[in-house]
Amino acid sequence: MERNRKGIFITAVGLITLTVLSLSGCYYDKEETLYHKSGTVDCTTIKATFSNDVAPIISSKCATSGCHDAASAAGGTTLTNYAQISGKADRINQRCIVDKTMPPGSPLTPTEVGILQCWISSGAPNN
Repeated sequence: MERNRKGIFITAVGLITLTVLSLSGCYYDKEETLYHKSGTVDCTTIKATFSNDVAPIISSKCATSGCHDAASAAGGTTLTNYAQISGKADRINQRCIVDKTMPPGSPLTPTEVGILQCWISSGAPNN
């Protein structure tokens, strides 16, 4: 009887181990996140400026009521002026361009993504 219990225990531990190992190998990653790609944008054709291109996108898509405006500061982040926006350029790149998790509910258009990507890759200038 004792030997049979030991065999069942070893079998159960083996099955649990096999299940855990097989399930840990099953996950989904976004290629953009793994390889830091966000599409092919030719920044030689997009001359993104902060005042004419970036600020209107941030103002209409990010610094809205309940999100990253001065009153709400979602996640402790306000995006209402150049210093605040350029200071979060890396985070904007990650969340809006790579992860595509911002803005919630209304994703950026490919044109908007291209503008932000090119502006950030050019050093986020105040132009």
